[in-house]
Amino acid sequence: MSQISTFAALLPDTHFPLSIGGELRQTRERGQAINPATDTPLCEHALASASDCEDAVRAARGAFGAWRDRPWSERQRRVAALADLIEERQEDFMRLLTLEQGKGRAAAEWEIGGCIHWLREIAGQILADLPFELPGAGTVKARHVPLGVVAAITPWNFPLLLAIWKIAPALLAGNTLVVKPSPYTPLCTLWFGELAQAVLPPGVLNVIAGGNELGQTLTEHPDIDKVAFTGSTATGRRVMQSAARNLKRVTLELGGNDPAIVLPDVEDIDGLAQQLFWAAFQNSAQFCVATKRLYIHESIYPRLAQALVDYAATVPLGDGLDPQTQLGPLQNRMQFDKVSDLLAATRQAGLRILCGGAPLDRPGYFIPVTLVDNPPDDARCVVEEAFGPVLPLLSYRDIDEVVARANATEYGLAASVWGRDLQQAQAVAQRLQAGTVWINQIHAFSPHVPFGGHKQSGLGIENALEGLAEYSNLQTIMQRPL
Repeated sequence: MSQISTFAALLPDTHFPLSIGGELRQTRERGQAINPATDTPLCEHALASASDCEDAVRAARGAFGAWRDRPWSERQRRVAALADLIEERQEDFMRLLTLEQGKGRAAAEWEIGGCIHWLREIAGQILADLPFELPGAGTVKARHVPLGVVAAITPWNFPLLLAIWKIAPALLAGNTLVVKPSPYTPLCTLWFGELAQAVLPPGVLNVIAGGNELGQTLTEHPDIDKVAFTGSTATGRRVMQSAARNLKRVTLELGGNDPAIVLPDVEDIDGLAQQLFWAAFQNSAQFCVATKRLYIHESIYPRLAQALVDYAATVPLGDGLDPQTQLGPLQNRMQFDKVSDLLAATRQAGLRILCGGAPLDRPGYFIPVTLVDNPPDDARCVVEEAFGPVLPLLSYRDIDEVVARANATEYGLAASVWGRDLQQAQAVAQRLQAGTVWINQIHAFSPHVPFGGHKQSGLGIENALEGLAEYSNLQTIMQRPL
């Protein structure tokens, strides 16, 4: 921890070890976390070797039988107790999240509070047996049985919350886990894994940190029964290829190029501009379901575009530790370079930029909110998922046209429709090829509402009983008397 320097007082009292088989393991090889607001080292953490990974899988396999056989009520109690661990240290988790991820206070509170809420609500769920009678067949019962060992591979935009989305249902359903956070944001997850050892039996939850090669080891490992992955579509394809070697179950929550459609009957342009701004730029647009293409009817396009520019000028961009900050930096150098390249291509194409347009000349990975004025549909800023604060504003004339343009993508994660005529908005929503469509709202999630992508935005469901069932096999038992 000697590298922490200025931030020592802001970090929890931990050396960020691996959690393997109920023990905390330091390693000779060390990783280094970077503060994205300053582009400087934050601290060191344990880094797993291939041998550590093997030990973690072996520990999870060894713990599976006993965990599977514990009563559902006991697993519920222990999953709920994990929420208490976070809640007791909520301020420290929020501070640590800001340091490693970059998001401001309100965004960190939303994520850490979401972790607590998800653990408690998922802990209350039950996958009940389904008994029924068939004439001449005797008694038939369908029951959910756990899969075994789950590998959870998580991203850097919501590092702890998206880990909890996997950990909570996997544990409740009776599985054991090996969790690998993104190498860019390992700290909150490593600390959670350390704390969780006081609640869970040894080997039930193992947390290891490492790079892409460690993820590949997990997805190919013969003793992993399921991979739950959140990340890019390109990486999701590789995960699926690896999982095919022994027909692992997979849940893949992948990329999106999410459209929002504003109908011509909206009235409060300024109020709507604020909602649409945060639909696009929450978490500095590092959000798989952020609005990434904004279609505005031509009759209101000039007014709404100007209202978005005006509101953007009021939103402070800066270090998440500053209480005034509402938008933080991009999380890592790789993503900063990708978005910078996209902005350069947008300028070189001669497209009109209404605000922003270039990285800030300051330490850290800061890119201002950038609005592009009605680019062609084949422009890179329209076709690509920026995963950064770049939003094309696109004018349209009629409903059939805008629905076709919104659906003209390989992605199908989420979308939104905005308008006063709810019947018309509902009709538009039902024509959109997306797993979730919000009407006059966005980014509304619940542990009790299914979430999943269409097309190349993923496979499987997270959340709700449908998501819980993804961590089980369905076994049918049929019996009749001799």
